[in-house]
Amino acid sequence: MAEIINLRRMRKLKQHQVKSRQAAENRAKHGRTKAQRLMDEKISAEAQHRMDLLRIEPAADFDAVD
Repeated sequence: MAEIINLRRMRKLKQHQVKSRQAAENRAKHGRTKAQRLMDEKISAEAQHRMDLLRIEPAADFDAVD
């Protein structure tokens, strides 16, 4: 004789497994420690500062009349 299963329980179990798998993928994809985020922000700020120092401003146009 076949085993009797509760279809509602099996449906909920399957949904839970799908959500768990999606959560694990998201943690691997987006999960970063605070130290990693701060280090990236620091590196980005330093790079932006270097670019600002190397920026060449256009010469002022003295012939222009307001």
